[in-house]
Amino acid sequence: MKLTIQSFLAGIVLGAIFSLLNLPIPAPPNLAGITGIVGIFVGFLIINRFNQARGKVKED
Repeated sequence: MKLTIQSFLAGIVLGAIFSLLNLPIPAPPNLAGITGIVGIFVGFLIINRFNQARGKVKED
């Protein structure tokens, strides 16, 4: 949970900096884009769980 809060706060700070410098944000500006990013993450989690269940864990 701590990492999630830190990431969220970093996003707020970076969003503010981009706004102050009148730069376009490097993130989707609408709900459809954000939903797509969430979908990518969920797909990643599904495949990781599937691989763990099969005993194929990616080595870092």
